[in-house]
Amino acid sequence: MSKFIQKPKDQLNRAQRAGVESSRRSPSATSPQATAASTKRPSIATAAPVATTPAPRRRRVRRHKPLYRRPLLWVVLVLAAGLGATSSYGYTLWQRAGEELPESVDELATYTREGTMTVTAADGTTLQEIGPVTHQQLKIGEVPNLVAQAFIASEDRRFLEHNGVDMQGIVRASLVNLRAGGIVEGGSTITQQVSRVVFLNQERDVTRKLKEIRIAQMVEQEYEKDEILERYLNLVYLGSGAYGVGDAAWVYFGKSAQELTLPEAALLAGIAPAPSLYSPLEGEEAAQIAKERRDRVLQRMETEGYISAGQAALAAAEPLNLNPQQPKRLNRKVPYFTDYIQRQLPKHLSPEMIQQGGLTIETTIDLKWQQAAEDAVAKAAVRYGPSQGFQQAALVAVDPQTGAIKAMVGGKDYFDEANNGQYNRVTQAQRQPGSTFKTFVYATAMAAGFSPYKDLTDAPLVVDGYEPTNYNKEYRGEVSLRDALVYSANIPAVRTLIEVGWNPVIEVAQKMGIQSELKPTYSLALGASEVNLLELTSAYGTLANEGEYIQPHGIARIRDRDGNVVYEAETTGEQVLDAEAVAIVTWMLQSVIENGTGTNAQLNRPVAGKTGTSDDFRDLWFVGYIPQLVAGVWLGNDDNTPTRGVSSTAATVWQDFMQRVVESVPPEDFPPRPDNLENREPTIEPEPIEPESSYYKDIPIEEAAAPARSTPRRTTTASSSAASSDDRDETSSGGSSSRATAASSTPPRSSQGSIQRPAQTSRPAQTSRPAQTSRPAQTSRPAQTSRPAPAQRPAARPAPPPAPPQPTARPA
Repeated sequence: MSKFIQKPKDQLNRAQRAGVESSRRSPSATSPQATAASTKRPSIATAAPVATTPAPRRRRVRRHKPLYRRPLLWVVLVLAAGLGATSSYGYTLWQRAGEELPESVDELATYTREGTMTVTAADGTTLQEIGPVTHQQLKIGEVPNLVAQAFIASEDRRFLEHNGVDMQGIVRASLVNLRAGGIVEGGSTITQQVSRVVFLNQERDVTRKLKEIRIAQMVEQEYEKDEILERYLNLVYLGSGAYGVGDAAWVYFGKSAQELTLPEAALLAGIAPAPSLYSPLEGEEAAQIAKERRDRVLQRMETEGYISAGQAALAAAEPLNLNPQQPKRLNRKVPYFTDYIQRQLPKHLSPEMIQQGGLTIETTIDLKWQQAAEDAVAKAAVRYGPSQGFQQAALVAVDPQTGAIKAMVGGKDYFDEANNGQYNRVTQAQRQPGSTFKTFVYATAMAAGFSPYKDLTDAPLVVDGYEPTNYNKEYRGEVSLRDALVYSANIPAVRTLIEVGWNPVIEVAQKMGIQSELKPTYSLALGASEVNLLELTSAYGTLANEGEYIQPHGIARIRDRDGNVVYEAETTGEQVLDAEAVAIVTWMLQSVIENGTGTNAQLNRPVAGKTGTSDDFRDLWFVGYIPQLVAGVWLGNDDNTPTRGVSSTAATVWQDFMQRVVESVPPEDFPPRPDNLENREPTIEPEPIEPESSYYKDIPIEEAAAPARSTPRRTTTASSSAASSDDRDETSSGGSSSRATAASSTPPRSSQGSIQRPAQTSRPAQTSRPAQTSRPAQTSRPAQTSRPAPAQRPAARPAPPPAPPQPTARPA
């Protein structure tokens, strides 16, 4: 046994030096006379003698309970029977496990991983391959003392003492996990872990753990502790594509294993129990967890006597000092996507299967579409970035009918370390979506039976202290829901949110694919809650798929070393929105492309989509779709500084990508919208918000809410055109375009009699279902504002977008 993995002598002899003092007990001094005196009955000499002989005492007869009335006896009998049955069953399993053991454990000496994984594109092209050539094999003498000691302290503190199985460790881990209410410590020894990787398959049954125990005992009989530890340190998976401490030293710190410091060694040892969770390269939260794991390993090293308390304290004070590098000799294409795939593997495979290797990961990526996406992002960064003040761009495309991710570009340059190149802005960046979120508000309204021709007032609004405004302070007066979405007006979006309620909007958005937390504030309607590009794009894909949500995925299937399919993606989804409501929303979003803020995304085919801009133009968005594909684009800066850009630029990037993609995709019409837009059966029950204070600053709310008005509706100048709205139309929660007090961050109290609402807070008559659908008072309006039929817009309405021609039915 190598000296450097032994514990210090004072640690090994701790039990021998511990003395146990025994106390002496004095013998009893009790005499027979005293005993007799103590048992003698009390004297009755003071009483007068009685001449008659006393009657004999009656003996008490003890009655025994029948056996069936003794519960304690039954408990003992049941426990004994259960113990006997368990012992018999356990012995049978132990014997069965012994019948399937390998004849020898000689393979341990020569075992190497046979290709960790091969990642392929949809057409079978290899995207990434990590094989044995990438693994640095270290001899035990090449491993620094502190590295070996860190792993022993973390994974198997009695490694030098047990014979392959540590019963004390199993009991200790069980107690720790019981107190913690979860699995925080494992009971498998280093020998068991090596045996599992080398000799066992991935089948999980009741005998697998017993086989692991018996093989570990065989390994201990054939190999020295140094040899077992050497194999372990070369085989253990440490996350981020690193197998063994040699690879891990390079991947995390850009150095050799011989150069690792104490805190670095402790970090690697802390990753081993759950590499996919503890790898510090998986984001800020994972890095914090990794640091906590590292500090725990340092404490264990101190407890075991490998380091002093001072060394542990100094090491714990060190930052992580990461210097990430790619695994050596790594062949890889589309790195943002393959990184995403590696993060997804633990969701579908067991840690043992990932460590075992020999897997083929068949992905959904289309290399032609991927190249088009990379070119579009590179063009945006070079052509538009410098002048519009953004440094990064991202794009993702998804097949809405299967959920397959067809293209993913997480930044302008993955290998640009100076600008955080490996950060995937498609899946990791949480940003405010701006006006792209309005789509979910109007989708909820359509599902609640609202008409797209329902009118709301577009004027400066104050609701519970929150003051949303349009970016250019220009308003259109009375405007339909359809026109409000086309021109991305903010006030009608907030008013619609008030009428349908926070809960229905949040529920619809989440069912459509938004997984991030959505906060119930008035600014929710304008995209104040942060989301990532992938979930936003997949949620729009629900509209492209006629209301059926299918979870996006990049892995089509996974095969083991023998070609057997061990995982296959689910390509069917759930109907989360009724098809009629979806058809109306898609029709509205088509108008956005034809006449509204998204004209830069036009193609020679039907397109629906929405632009978006967050506060101070920090985020520029466009998400659009055709029936066969949905794609999303984001432009901005990682440090969240404002840009000088416009959302139409994101639409242009989307168009650059789609023009190349649709060359191989036949044109297809969207499903037609229903003819009946005014009297539809709702499929969602609205939950109107009751503000404590709500009024229009320039127009009394009674006038704004009335179905007929004596004054003409307000109109804007030519500067309020679609192009102007496209450039600077969308705002979210605050900044230069809206002001919010503390009331906007928390829901107001409902007005239910205890709060006297001012007269101006009465809600518009259209919010009641009969008034909304029948519109009885429309004919009383002045001629210039009357609408002869729901499907036609009045001639005097300011520049309304014409309704698109009725598309043909979507092919099956």
